[in-house]
Amino acid sequence: MTDLLWARVRRALDRFHAAHPWDHNAHYHRWIMRQLPRRFGSALDVGSGSGDLARLLASRAGRVHGIDADPAIVARARELTVPDAAVSFTAGDALSETPPGPYDVITCVATVHHLPFSDALTSFRRHLAPGGTLVIVGVTRARTLGDHLLGAAAIPLNVAMAWYKNRGREAPRPVSMTAPTRPATMTFQDVVRDTHHALPGARLRRRLFWRYTLVWRQP
Repeated sequence: MTDLLWARVRRALDRFHAAHPWDHNAHYHRWIMRQLPRRFGSALDVGSGSGDLARLLASRAGRVHGIDADPAIVARARELTVPDAAVSFTAGDALSETPPGPYDVITCVATVHHLPFSDALTSFRRHLAPGGTLVIVGVTRARTLGDHLLGAAAIPLNVAMAWYKNRGREAPRPVSMTAPTRPATMTFQDVVRDTHHALPGARLRRRLFWRYTLVWRQP
């Protein structure tokens, strides 16, 4: 009976969020900006999607480049970006087709779980300028009791945020939520282990809305 009730609750939540969508990743954009210098020369946004974060980075950077594996969402990012903005976009593989750096800032939001994790961190480190900042907002697979409790705590907050951001009205999905996605396979514990090996001194924190953050500065 409990399983049946939970299945009904999940279906009701799915219907609610389909009618009142909000972008969990964009929720962290302002937090990302607080981790960065007031001005910097260049930035790379990996998994740039519709370009929202890349355009926000351009408010502080001399130039910003976004790369995403999905050509369709890259085309939309270009359409949404004014011609004279210091932002460019490439459709390609982030590990093999990233334009040469180095970059003062590298951001990666809800994308690193699409890539071989350790290889991605090594690539980011290689492209980051001395003194540069890497900021990742990632997704992991729940495994421990703590993981599940944090996820459960996020449910009512998620509903409240959806209602607040849509002012109680039904709305279409934002363009930023139309890019292809896939579920995470690594747990937070896996991420911590591999990060400390690849990026000593990185700061990792679990976050609400099924996310974690990683901040690392190149020596």
